[in-house]
Amino acid sequence: MARDSGFKASGWGVSRSVLFSLGSFQFLTFLRRGVFYSFMYIYLFSLIGNVTSTAALGTLNMIASTVGQNLLWGRISDRYRVRANLVVLGELIAGFFYITVFLVHRSLMETGTKYAAGLSIVFGLSLLEFFWSMSDVGWAALLADVTTQKTRGSLVGALNFVGSIGRITGIIFAGFLYEGGLGFRQGTIFYVVTAMLFTGGAIMSVTSRFIKTSFFATFLQENTHEETKSAYDQDSNSEVYRWFLVSLIVVVLGVTCVSQVFLLFLQLPDGLSASDEAVSLVLTAWTVGGMLASLVAGKLSDRLGRVKLILCGLILSAITPLLYGVVHDVVSMAIVYGLNGASFWTLQTVGFTLVGDIIPADRRGRLFSRYNAVMALSWGPAGFLIGGPLADAQTQILRIPRHTAYTNTFFVSSVLVGAGTIIFFLNVGRRLQRQLLNGS
Repeated sequence: MARDSGFKASGWGVSRSVLFSLGSFQFLTFLRRGVFYSFMYIYLFSLIGNVTSTAALGTLNMIASTVGQNLLWGRISDRYRVRANLVVLGELIAGFFYITVFLVHRSLMETGTKYAAGLSIVFGLSLLEFFWSMSDVGWAALLADVTTQKTRGSLVGALNFVGSIGRITGIIFAGFLYEGGLGFRQGTIFYVVTAMLFTGGAIMSVTSRFIKTSFFATFLQENTHEETKSAYDQDSNSEVYRWFLVSLIVVVLGVTCVSQVFLLFLQLPDGLSASDEAVSLVLTAWTVGGMLASLVAGKLSDRLGRVKLILCGLILSAITPLLYGVVHDVVSMAIVYGLNGASFWTLQTVGFTLVGDIIPADRRGRLFSRYNAVMALSWGPAGFLIGGPLADAQTQILRIPRHTAYTNTFFVSSVLVGAGTIIFFLNVGRRLQRQLLNGS
């Protein structure tokens, strides 16, 4: 009884020690992403030379992650309940792989083959992602396991808030570490990220000791019993989940198809002509908006409902791309992009929470693998399939000025998000609201 009391001492259904470990890992994860990816696409573009090929990094990463999670890691997670162990192993593999990728990249740069050096990063990190995806599915299932429907939104929002602080810190460091590409060419960024990966793996190794099998199984039985009392109709949740993923695919494609284009847009001479430091400011504003939204949206979703918060995020996501092409200074762009960050992290926080509510506890590994696969579309496939080709076709074939071409691409982004919003409202929102009304 004493251990159970300690487990729930934090007010979120988890012990303070576990909560601290989860928060520390989340902080390091987003710190690493901020350091590594803030300038990665700009660096790859300088080596490869076009938007579509640059976006191949996220596309191949997504494919490798999806295959790994759905065919292997999700099933292992559900069968053996080794959530934390999957995270630890994934982080350690990633650390060693990052060093290998850098060494290959450096050797190719020394021979003067810039294009091949760029591709070495693309294919190297994509191969890594198959194994690293075990960490993603383990983390998602672990968060759902240690929370209940009443507290899930608040805890996920709080963790995303902590993660956003890490991302801001990472973006700030990236602005200094990048140094016009030297941070990647000389390996500084690779080494810093590797140290974070090993530290994150150590933290989750300690966390796995807190969650002992016998104790954790007892809690999970209680948690699963509570989830069966969900206000949602469990019998129809499979169809709702499928439609949610369909709507999310359209939305994520729309939101992220301009991610790489936007970074290039910021530095256009006939646009903002932003410096590296100014780019960091705009990216930081996106994270600040997301950080505040995560904290507020998580709590509000527990009180007001998931559907209302998701719809608010979708509407804001559809509006903000239309504003990118009409602002003329860095501060205004930072404000607009901050609102976009708020919309995306509202969807990320509340969407994850909704998935945790409607999928059964004994299939979390496999079903979260599908959700993670959809969210992985934000890594680059949208830019590779939509944003990149649209931008390149307008500039290289139609000879449209880059500023106008990129602005047109932002408009397409808004249209796609609007279409996904309609799908969500008709096939997910209304069904869940009816279930809640019938349940009351």
